Order: sequence, then C-alpha cells, then structure tokens
Amino acid sequence: MASFSTTVTLEGPLVSRSAPGLPDYRTRLRRARLGLLVALTPVLMLFVSFTSAYVVRQGLPTLDPRTNQLVRDWIPVNLPVLLLVNTAVLLVSSIGMELARRQTRLSAVAATAKPASGLSVSAAGETPWLAMTIALGLLFLFGQWMAWKQLAASGFYVSTTPSSSFVYLLTGAHAIHLMGGVVALVVAGLFALLHRSVTTRSVVVDIAGWYWHFMAALWVYILCLLEFAK
Repeated sequence: MASFSTTVTLEGPLVSRSAPGLPDYRTRLRRARLGLLVALTPVLMLFVSFTSAYVVRQGLPTLDPRTNQLVRDWIPVNLPVLLLVNTAVLLVSSIGMELARRQTRLSAVAATAKPASGLSVSAAGETPWLAMTIALGLLFLFGQWMAWKQLAASGFYVSTTPSSSFVYLLTGAHAIHLMGGVVALVVAGLFALLHRSVTTRSVVVDIAGWYWHFMAALWVYILCLLEFAK
C-alpha cells in the first residue's frame, strides 16, 4: 500500500539582502533606536538631578563661621557671551548631522529595495556633512574651553561660589557627553570611508544623529537654566 507524505517548508525571518543572517534594515534600525532610548534615559535623569540640586541650592543659606549667622552665599554668574556663539555652532552642526542622516537613510532604503546585484552605494553624499558636523563639534568643545578660561579670568573658578560650581558642573558634564557623540560620528565616518554596507552605515549614522540632536537640545536647556534661573 502506497503512503504519501507532505513536506511543509517554513519561511525563515526576513533578512537584509546585503547582509545574509542579519535582521532586515528596518528591524535593525528599530532595535538600535530602542537601545539609544534606553541609553539616553540615565543621561536625562542625571541632568534632571543636576537641575533639582541647582534650584534647591539657590535657596539654601549657609552658616557663616565668623558671625555664626545664616547667610545667602549664592552669587549669580554672568555667563560669557562666547556661550551664545557656541550655541549657534552646535545648532548648525545639528543641521548638518540631520542632512547626513537623511542622505544615508535614503541610500539605505534605495539599496534594500533593489535585488542583490553586487551594486554598491556611494558614501559621497553623507561624508561631507559628517565631516562638517565633526569639525563643528570640535569647535564647540574648543569654544567651551575658551568660555571656561573667561570665567576663570573673571574670578569664577570651580570652587569660588556654589553658583560657579554648578556652571562648571553642568557645562562640563555636557561637554563629556558631547565627546561621546564626536567619537560616534568619527566611527560613522570611518564606516563610510571603508565602504561598509549602506544599511550598516545608515544605522550608525541614524543613531549618532539622534544622539547629536539630543545633545544640542540638552545644551539649549542648560544655557537657558543658567541664564534665566540665577
């Protein structure tokens, strides 16, 4: 008696045409953005705690050992005008970063829409914008260092007054996090120069771009806090 059997073939997960074994481009991008959101949460909470401490410390008096009386030692710091120039530099760099992000994303979408044919997508579109963003980011950090020198020349050092301590704390913490963004942009630029797959470049540039936008928005917030909440 003859027997018949049927074979059921299960389709595997959708993978990128340019990188077999990896999730498709949109899945990788979604996972990377989720990871960035998780990574930015403690950074946001850190600056929220700094803000709370800054506002609370303004209203707290201290005990003067000479007079044995409570005195208010909060002396507002006049911020250097150079910080406004630095803000403009950072905002312009954020525009360049967005242009690089969109250019790379369009290239990735176009590449994944085509069948695998060995075609390569040029990185010439996003590389100049990335280079401009890196240069402006380094210029911003240099400008911050010059602003700190101006504060020191005015007599405001880290430990001069509680207000000056917070100025250095907030701007310094932001500068350290921005350095991380510069490193991410350098990695994204290297990926483009080394002709990595366009989908991989797009994911790296996209995450670096959103991180850079976050740093720009955070800096505007810090500047407004220091200027208007003295």
